[in-house]
Amino acid sequence: MALKIGMLVVFFAVMVAVGLYCRKNSTDVAGFVLGGRSVGPWLTAFAYGTSYFSAVIFVGYAGQFGWKFGIASTWIGIGNAILGSLLAWVVLGRRTRLMSQHLESATMPEFFGKRYMSPALKIVASVIVFIFLIPYTASLYNGLSRLFSMAFPGIDYSVCVIIMAILTGVYVIAGGYMATAINDFIQGVIMLVGITAVIAAVLTKNGGFMAALDGLAKVESSSPGAYNSFFGPDPLGLFFVVILTSLGTWGLPQMVQKFYAIKSEKDIDKGTIISTLFAVVVAGGCYFLGGFGRLFSDKLDVVNGTPKGGFDAIIPTMLENLPNVIIAVVIVLVLSASMSTLSSLVLASSSTLTLDMIKGHLVKNMSEKKQVFIMRVLIVVFIVISAFIALNKDKLGYIADMMGISWGALAGAFLAPFLYGLYWKGTSRLSVWVSFIFGSGIMILNMLARPFFPLLLQSPINCGVIAMLGGLIIVPVVSLITPKLPEKELDSMFECYNEQVTVSAKESLGH
Repeated sequence: MALKIGMLVVFFAVMVAVGLYCRKNSTDVAGFVLGGRSVGPWLTAFAYGTSYFSAVIFVGYAGQFGWKFGIASTWIGIGNAILGSLLAWVVLGRRTRLMSQHLESATMPEFFGKRYMSPALKIVASVIVFIFLIPYTASLYNGLSRLFSMAFPGIDYSVCVIIMAILTGVYVIAGGYMATAINDFIQGVIMLVGITAVIAAVLTKNGGFMAALDGLAKVESSSPGAYNSFFGPDPLGLFFVVILTSLGTWGLPQMVQKFYAIKSEKDIDKGTIISTLFAVVVAGGCYFLGGFGRLFSDKLDVVNGTPKGGFDAIIPTMLENLPNVIIAVVIVLVLSASMSTLSSLVLASSSTLTLDMIKGHLVKNMSEKKQVFIMRVLIVVFIVISAFIALNKDKLGYIADMMGISWGALAGAFLAPFLYGLYWKGTSRLSVWVSFIFGSGIMILNMLARPFFPLLLQSPINCGVIAMLGGLIIVPVVSLITPKLPEKELDSMFECYNEQVTVSAKESLGH
């Protein structure tokens, strides 16, 4: 216990110290929200990765989908690395950085408002962001609760929630985006070391990799050997999870906003590689670990094929008898993942509400100092709401379901308008409205009237995938039959891509 508490004290002290150190970089809006658009590749890549992978992935998704798909769940981590990280950086990184600076937009809703010349779009987008980041935050805390109760059986879980909320608030309020980015880097290193140590410990406990695979082959199922096969017992279900957790990042404001802040061209190339490798280790490692969950069936009290404590109990059960040093590392690992994601969520939410709803609408004239002050106040409000939800965790559903609702609604509404908006002048304003309504609407209906959906779409994960893919079809179709934006304004927006720059010969062979 002393070891666990000691590691937590050191961890929290470092996080707060970084926040206080970064105060000088958070005196204006650009510094507080985007780090002055001067964040290097390592910090940006780790900020992207740690915002991507949290306790939601480590506890909820790895446990549930490792149980359902066996070792084939590793494909989810590979999809996260290739589609969710590599291609996201290649397709979105450079254009997002150029156009967001050209349009002087600091948030995704502000981008929609300026790109499609509609203040109403900006306001509606900010409402969608605020509403649907809440279930994501709830799922994050729920994942933390499972491991905390395993590691600290004598300490009330609410103590951890309150301490985590307060300390996250302190460093984000004090240092803004730069403090979040530096802490994300530190937390990312902890995650890399932690997941490697945990995998090694779990496999060793089961006799090594080959022995563990052999154990999976012997698990009873309708299709013998399915849980150690290449695509598992349910390839279609696996495909839906890969798409939601990988393509979904392209439309999440807290993820895309990382591209706004990157410093230079070289940094985008480096960040792409770093982010992809980080995802391979962390996401690939989490799902690989979860794939061996059925080896612990004797400790999970399985009833009708489902652990009695729910899917979210699988990973904590796998870890509970490991050495104390490994458990201490796991606690810091999950806290790192949770705090990095929470800080990203509260910063995205507070900046969106301040810049996209309050500024220019509720309050006409706001100084830079006042905008930063309001953002800090809203960070406190969001953290209080998220902590309240976490303290009522018994009313929450499975982690994977809550995250499916959040990602499905946000990416379903935003992915297509954002992607097409960066590349295609023909994207119409009405198509964006239709995408907003379809993406968020189908997920709200899934929450309120799930039994009336077709069986395949009763899963929030599958429904979220339909919301995203549907938007990618709806936006170009509606754009082709609805009025276009004025050509002169569009040419002005896209001219940032045509600006001539001079580079050295080592960067380009020229003619």
